[in-house]
Amino acid sequence: MTNETPIIPAKELAARNRAHFPNESVEYRHARDALLAEEIELRRHIERVAEMRRRLPQGGEVTKTYRFEGEAGPVTLADLFADKDTLIVYSYMFGPQREKPCPMCTSLMASWEGKVPDIEQRVALAAIARSPIERLIAAKKARGWRQLKVYSDSDGSFTRDYVSAEDADVPGYTVFTRRDGTIRHFWSAEMSNEMADPGQDPRDAPDPDPLWTLLDTTPEGRGKDWYPKLEYPSGV
Repeated sequence: MTNETPIIPAKELAARNRAHFPNESVEYRHARDALLAEEIELRRHIERVAEMRRRLPQGGEVTKTYRFEGEAGPVTLADLFADKDTLIVYSYMFGPQREKPCPMCTSLMASWEGKVPDIEQRVALAAIARSPIERLIAAKKARGWRQLKVYSDSDGSFTRDYVSAEDADVPGYTVFTRRDGTIRHFWSAEMSNEMADPGQDPRDAPDPDPLWTLLDTTPEGRGKDWYPKLEYPSGV
């Protein structure tokens, strides 16, 4: 026997929809309700994937003492946890060879900036790049960010172990846990360019940047010839 509540088929749930809008056609409503059933299935699939992620076996123990330069001085990976048991590290593309930070990384980080107080209710969050901390602070101030914490992986040891063995200027998203004083790797985004579907840019699922989620609700979609920029002409 099971005590689990039976899942109602998505089409049955969609049939309960009472939404209608002025002057819509029968054809529109039929197609929209079919889409609604798929959206319900997508919601369920997202939750199944999240549950699989939560049930991952223990990841590898972090045995090195990774050191970073923060806005207030030197810190270790353990310090980045503060009083939390879980730490999210976003490694962004702003290596010494770059004149300015990556626009795509900047777009993503900008979307998190205002949510830092909410995020930090549950987990710690740190943004790490390979440039000297002075450059990271200057770029942060240029964006008007006050809440997102940035750190320099000056010697590159963390980047080489958890982002790119070649120390390439690529992004990374890594989650660590600390239980009973032991830090372990929990999960990292692993979708690479080689895993992209035909006609699509490489992307994670779900996409961590809400920019793309919003554009996906529009008839134009994400498009294939537009990407975020660090600056736009006045008035745009």
